[in-house]
Amino acid sequence: MNINYEFETIAAIATPIATGGVGVIRISGADAFLVAQKIFSKPVKEAGKIYHGWVIDGETKIDEVVLLPFKSPKSYTGEDVVEIQCHGGIKVVQKILSLTLKNGARIAERGEFTKRAFLNHKIDLSQAEAVLDLIHARSENFAQKSANNLSGALAIEIGSIRSNIFNLLSRITAAIDFPEDVAEPEYAFIKNEIEACIKKIEKILASAKASNVLRQGIKIAIAGRPNAGKSSLFNALLNLDRAIVTDIPGTTRDVIQETIDINGIPATLIDTAGIRENSGLDKVEIIGIDYTKKYVENSDLILFLYDSNSGFTDDDEKIYELIKNRPHIKIATKSDLNKIQEDFCISTKTGENIDALKDKITKLVIDKNATETEFTTNQRQQDCLQKALESLQIALDATNAFELQDLISIDIKSALMSLDEITGEVITDDILNNIFENFCIGK
Repeated sequence: MNINYEFETIAAIATPIATGGVGVIRISGADAFLVAQKIFSKPVKEAGKIYHGWVIDGETKIDEVVLLPFKSPKSYTGEDVVEIQCHGGIKVVQKILSLTLKNGARIAERGEFTKRAFLNHKIDLSQAEAVLDLIHARSENFAQKSANNLSGALAIEIGSIRSNIFNLLSRITAAIDFPEDVAEPEYAFIKNEIEACIKKIEKILASAKASNVLRQGIKIAIAGRPNAGKSSLFNALLNLDRAIVTDIPGTTRDVIQETIDINGIPATLIDTAGIRENSGLDKVEIIGIDYTKKYVENSDLILFLYDSNSGFTDDDEKIYELIKNRPHIKIATKSDLNKIQEDFCISTKTGENIDALKDKITKLVIDKNATETEFTTNQRQQDCLQKALESLQIALDATNAFELQDLISIDIKSALMSLDEITGEVITDDILNNIFENFCIGK
């Protein structure tokens, strides 16, 4: 991509392509005001004002709109930006976008607005990635942590570690470059500084699993014999009647899925067909049972249910053998009808232990301390942190062996560069393009 193409004036629809109350077309670049003026019925003289008028195509009025101009650098991208708020009809927003393209803009690529914000130093790379996380957040908890990242929480933490490493590297480098004027730092000092940075990085990485769970969510399959209460639990966790519940075995004949927020964790809840011997069953139920087995194999957690009235039968044991070596919770259902409680018991009728089950799920899939961090990390950031940690560990080993400090400084500098990749101080075009290609057009 040539530099002229990179910084041409761009335009895109910034709202979902669907019928709605309002649609937004965003224009960014040196000619943003000029492009907007060509299709707007009134003069756009200054930024910071709200303009009301019509988008026009020659003498034809297209839509009555609100126009918001932002002057560089006080805009999302750091460039001149104009946002046109129109009525949210699909044809209307597409027509206005086509007018901007006809009058000097080009269509924006995926994530190009946010990419320009990064290139113009409005945000760092961790904040840019937080924009994507915030858009795709599947739980309120993750949305809040993404907002914290966008406000700079992760960048501040990385910046703190980076500052300590940079200061240490500066002291070692000064002693190497000016040995007559600057004394080498004590090895004990170097060791303490490196160990302090290692602890901070390890603390962030300790929350990596929690970050990944909050971002990607988990799959939870509800399994057991027919009529064990699977659909009743499915409905209770969703707090709505989504699955059919009867006392007839085999009512659920297909897999039903819904998304649920369990204590801030996005989860795909899967209600499966009851597993029983195939003899005498119709073809549809047999297919449903086969689907159940596949979903059980691919789930992150299995809620294994059995009827407490019947007790743990031989048929239950056969099913339990299929899942006992996978992450699971063994649950006795219908505790309102049977007070003998050998395992974890629930009642979907009275609500007994439903909230306790949610807590139990949370403890199994996520570390409590990790959820208390203000920010999250993604896989790329975790890889950078891991590389920094490994470099610091090598530097620490060299320090403990009293090796030459100029050799120690090599690994310290390597750790510094790995941290700089997180915020984008050091970054390659391939990594940059890969990040923003995951964005939608218009953001």
